[in-house]
Amino acid sequence: MKDIKKYIDTHQKRFLDELIDLLKIPSISADKAYKDEVFNTADAVAERLKEAGCAKVEICETPGYPIVYGELLKDKNLPTILVYGHYDVQPPDPMDLWDSAPFEPVIKKTELHPEGAIFARGACDDKGQMYMHVKALEYMTQNDDLPCNVKFMIEGEEEVGSENLGWFISRNQEKLANDVILISDTGMIAKDVPSITTGLRGLSYVEVEVTGPNRDLHSGLYGGAVANPINVLTKMIASLHDENNHITIPGFYDKVEELSKEERAKMAEAPFSLENYQKALDIDAVYGEAGYSTSERNSIRPTLDVNGIWGGYIGEGAKTVIASKAYAKISMRLVPDQDWKEITQLFKKHFESIAPKGVRVKVTPHHGGQAYVTPIDHIGYKAAEKAYEKTFGKTPIPQRSGGSIPIVALFEKELNSKTILMGFGLDSDAIHSPNEHFGVWNFLKGIETIPHFYHEFTKIKTSEN
Repeated sequence: MKDIKKYIDTHQKRFLDELIDLLKIPSISADKAYKDEVFNTADAVAERLKEAGCAKVEICETPGYPIVYGELLKDKNLPTILVYGHYDVQPPDPMDLWDSAPFEPVIKKTELHPEGAIFARGACDDKGQMYMHVKALEYMTQNDDLPCNVKFMIEGEEEVGSENLGWFISRNQEKLANDVILISDTGMIAKDVPSITTGLRGLSYVEVEVTGPNRDLHSGLYGGAVANPINVLTKMIASLHDENNHITIPGFYDKVEELSKEERAKMAEAPFSLENYQKALDIDAVYGEAGYSTSERNSIRPTLDVNGIWGGYIGEGAKTVIASKAYAKISMRLVPDQDWKEITQLFKKHFESIAPKGVRVKVTPHHGGQAYVTPIDHIGYKAAEKAYEKTFGKTPIPQRSGGSIPIVALFEKELNSKTILMGFGLDSDAIHSPNEHFGVWNFLKGIETIPHFYHEFTKIKTSEN
């Protein structure tokens, strides 16, 4: 492992060029217009895994987009690490807010990244972080430094709910058998404050539709006489929170995990500047559920947010119309013990019950997933902790994330494996937003750290056997 920094320095330009080539492909899984590009990206990932040293690589068909599988099995008596990532990306909208084209990657220096950051859709989520693992494998195979078996499962539907991942796993449990799962699709507190994500929130995502009259109406002839679906929808949404920003759906909090004062105090030890947080977002105050800090609100507490709302006329100029329909997309982030399917039903029942006469309401569930927690006494966590200590020179902080990776709970259920979340992104990387980026330093630091995890996990696992 002494030569890993030298290897990275020697091949840094090639690593970045290869990643840029991946980022140029608009693998937008949510938009069927990009179907061919998603398949092209799967082909590209498969080729990179072969070049990195996988002895076997397959592009596995599913009812949707393919899963790229790769493996390098040294010895059945050695531990096996399964690496998961995804090659699909979010849509780039709104396009006019990008400083550079989302699929024409550029490396620009910033105040936080004086060595440069790659600006492109997918740079951090998740092509850049997924590709760290491919290059880490390359280093280990080129230097005969792989201490265990490794498998890769890179999917193309994560950004649309991993609809067919469960289908694939249930049919390939033997192929995917492992001792631990390793994912880099999260972040760390800061470049000088390494952290390991130990918890993820669950997710329930729904779309609602409110229908009033059977057609759009003239607002002068009918205004005030019939229910306006847009007015009604906004009132219904507003009623989902009370004056303390507490969610009003009956039963919503019944199974919410309440952390002890001791646990909350330990979380509070993580460095956090409210002033810097507000400055980074250009806001003059934070907002959220009463009785909890900002760090708690976005990690250990459930939430309900409107992700999109539309209806009626939104073109240039004026059109005096009462729309026949109004729509909204709503996501609920959930915490341990909240079942996403149960919460979806609670939402549906409540939202339909608060609809006034004169409109009809339709709730369509989209996708969801369970919350997840990795114990810090798990050998995978211990191995990750030692890996960060070697490359960062300090012990990482365990941190619960506000984000959701629904497939992590699925992995534990289907493969009986714990997942270790070694993310190298930062909150400021603007994932899912215009100007998404990933620091060059972060990318290379991930490549440096990952092989240490392989060694530390193998060392601990074999000593237990």
